[in-house]
Amino acid sequence: MGDSGGSVVSIDVERISFGGKEHHIQTKHGPVSVAVYGDPDKNALITYPDVALNHMSCFQGLLFCPEAASLLLHNFCIYHISPPGHELGATPILPNSPVASVDELADQVAEVLDFFGLGSVMCLGVSAGAYILALFATKYRERVLGLILVSPLCRTPSWTEWFYNKVMSNLLYYYGMCDVVKDCLLQRYFGKRVRGGSAVPESDIMQACRSFLDQRQSMNIWRFIQTINQRHDLTESLKQLKCRTLIFVGENSQFHTEAVHMTAKLDKRYSALVEVQACGSVVTEEQPHAMLIPMEYFLMGYGLFRPSHVSSSPRSPLNPFCISPELLSPESMGVKLKPIKTRASLRA
Repeated sequence: MGDSGGSVVSIDVERISFGGKEHHIQTKHGPVSVAVYGDPDKNALITYPDVALNHMSCFQGLLFCPEAASLLLHNFCIYHISPPGHELGATPILPNSPVASVDELADQVAEVLDFFGLGSVMCLGVSAGAYILALFATKYRERVLGLILVSPLCRTPSWTEWFYNKVMSNLLYYYGMCDVVKDCLLQRYFGKRVRGGSAVPESDIMQACRSFLDQRQSMNIWRFIQTINQRHDLTESLKQLKCRTLIFVGENSQFHTEAVHMTAKLDKRYSALVEVQACGSVVTEEQPHAMLIPMEYFLMGYGLFRPSHVSSSPRSPLNPFCISPELLSPESMGVKLKPIKTRASLRA
């Protein structure tokens, strides 16, 4: 294990079937929690969640999908990085601690890699977390093998997003995790079908997420929103990226335009956009099966594969009979990915 000069406390956790260990690492920009799952001798996959989420609330849907879990854990050791104060059981960050900038959070990712002695890594991020990892990729290009970004942000906040975040920040500051804040966050994460309405009850995933948000430290979330609301535009620096990039975005995501813009600025030889129908921003939780086959073909470009003894899921909205044919072309095997849309049946 590499030594970056920080200290670490390791705590065994058994929150999911394949086990894991949580590390608390002291970096130049404050402590950070990293939950590690899998064999550390394998390639590294770094994850970073959206605002108010951590690996259990942002990625467990994907990793509870047996096919996706076998694909990822067969090929990677997964390092789940939580935004400061977002980990399970987090305590409030001291009020006099400075709010980290987006650049400092990206540098913090580099320190995590140094601590574990990691070289080049694959990155998987959702919305705000996708922005942090994309920024990390632009600053440390030699350390990123590839990017899998879900409903990513890449520009400065629009006026609407800035105002929305400002309202949430003020409510968090004065009232904590009240129902209005939870509703705003859930609208950010999920599409209408999951959120329900007057005639349709809330789904189980919504109820679970509401319960999860009740356990968050309000001021820690406030700090991350402040950070993301002051982000800078990555458009120009994205043009310099040469790593392969696979972007997922929900058809109903608040950040759909951002994802399309980002795809347009990336080198078309190395990038692809997958639009997931009837889905919000957090595709990893709302429709994780829609990510499976695009990820399989994306990772084939690196010589990685899913164990053959795990059959394709009949529940998957993507299968060889409904996937866009562009993704099955020889060019898509990691050499040249093309924009596609999922064509899933929306029937239950």
